[in-house]
Amino acid sequence: MLRRLYDWVINLAERPQATWALAGVSFAESSFFPVPPDVMLVPMCVAQPKKAWWYALVCTMASVVGGLFGYAIGALLYESVGLFLIQLYGYGDKVEAFSQAYAEYGHWIILIKGLTPIPYKVVTITSGFAHYSLFWFIVLSVITRGLRFFLVAGLLYWIGPSARTFIEERLGLVTALFAVLVVGGFIAAVYLF
Repeated sequence: MLRRLYDWVINLAERPQATWALAGVSFAESSFFPVPPDVMLVPMCVAQPKKAWWYALVCTMASVVGGLFGYAIGALLYESVGLFLIQLYGYGDKVEAFSQAYAEYGHWIILIKGLTPIPYKVVTITSGFAHYSLFWFIVLSVITRGLRFFLVAGLLYWIGPSARTFIEERLGLVTALFAVLVVGGFIAAVYLF
C-alpha cells in the first residue's frame, strides 16, 4: 500500500493539477489538516527536481495563506472552531501558557515552531487567539515556512536522482523515520509547549 501511495504521488507530480494539490495540502495543514505538506513536497521534488524551487515557493505561499486562515480562526472563532481544533490535537490545556509566552517571545515562537514538525496550525490559531501582530505574523511565517520548504527542496534538488533511488529502495525506512519525526514533533510540543 505504501508503494502504491508513493507511486501515485510521483505520477501526480507529472500532472498539471499537482501544484494545486500541493498548495491545497499546504494551506490546510497550516489551519486544520493534520498531515504536513512534506508528504507531497518530497515525492514531487524527487519526481521533478527542476521544479523543486517552484514547489517550495508554492508550498510556502499556500502555507502562509493557510496560516492567515488559522490566525482568523484563533482571532475570530476561537471559542468554537479554534478551541475544538486545539483540543483535537491535545493542546487545550497549553494554550493559555502559550498565549502568555507570546507577549515576551512571540517572534521566536513563530520562527522556531514554524521550522519543526510541531503542527503549524497550533501556532497560527494561537497567534490569532493571542492577538499577535498580524504584520509580524505574516513576515515571520514567510521566513520560517520558506526556510523549511526551501531547505527540503534544495536538498532534494542537489541530491537529485540519488535521493529518488535512496527513497525508493528504502521506502519503508524513510516513511518510518518521517513518522517518527512527526510523532516526535507532536510529543515534543506537548512537553515543551
